[in-house]
Amino acid sequence: MNNNVKKSKLSQLLQRFDQLGIVLVLIVLMVAVGFKNSVFFSRDNIINVLRSTSYVFIIGIAITYVLITGGLDLSVGSVMAMAGIISAMTAQTGASLLISILIGLLFGFVVGLINGILVVKLNIPALIVTLGMMYIVDGLVLIVTKGSPVYPLPESFKALGQGSVLGIPNIVLIALALALIGAFVLRNTRYGRCVYSIGGNRETARLAGINVNLTQMSVYVLASVSASLAGILMAGRLNSAQPSAGNGYELTVVAAVIIGGTSMFGGSGSIFGTLLGALLMTVIENALLLMKISAYWQSLIVGIIIIFAVGLDQYRRKKYGIG
Repeated sequence: MNNNVKKSKLSQLLQRFDQLGIVLVLIVLMVAVGFKNSVFFSRDNIINVLRSTSYVFIIGIAITYVLITGGLDLSVGSVMAMAGIISAMTAQTGASLLISILIGLLFGFVVGLINGILVVKLNIPALIVTLGMMYIVDGLVLIVTKGSPVYPLPESFKALGQGSVLGIPNIVLIALALALIGAFVLRNTRYGRCVYSIGGNRETARLAGINVNLTQMSVYVLASVSASLAGILMAGRLNSAQPSAGNGYELTVVAAVIIGGTSMFGGSGSIFGTLLGALLMTVIENALLLMKISAYWQSLIVGIIIIFAVGLDQYRRKKYGIG
């Protein structure tokens, strides 16, 4: 009887906290790295990890919405770079910081809208549309910059990316604010319920009166605008807009969201899970650098840890009947 009660309580705990597998891997990894190199737990390194996580997480919040609807966006890395370049070039003309940011975000809005229209209205697979858009925007980056960074930037732009409040970088505070908003909208608003419904069953959602097309297009707009914001903040951080700023971010972000428990088939996911996934990706990268592991081994190790983390979580879900 006592064993059954214990199992029941354990099952209830696991159902409430369905990213336990990722958390366990994070804890073990951090303890192991901290034991090997105490610098890992230094204030400067923790701030560095949080800052790096924030760039991935800001985009990941929106990609969580995209994946929950059953979509995919591989263009966010390119959009991130181009938006930073556009904002930086606008700032160099003497425009205000606000105008420079809005121009960069407008670029993301347009790209996201085009992605949404092609996916929803023309029924072109999201993989093809966003992969094609990734190449298009990459081409624009090279055409506009000729492969050279855009610098220097005005002090106000630099302060945005490098500034902090009470020692906490602006990027971390912005990511936290967006996380709270994103989680609230996803869990407590009609729009959030529509996002989940579309991912669960598109036709049922349509019959329930949900504007499926508009909702699907909106998540692509959110993804591109979020990528633009991350690119603008990174340009401020580096005091230059780098053509290569978003290289690889699309796969890093998608991996972080999936590791965090969001289904690639739609219908389930959470902002908290995405945070854990983004943090795991960043901690792995930081740990490998601190442990001075050869770059030749880093990709292999990252892949193994990712598969192990997701596999542990899937095993736990099946064992305890967690959906």
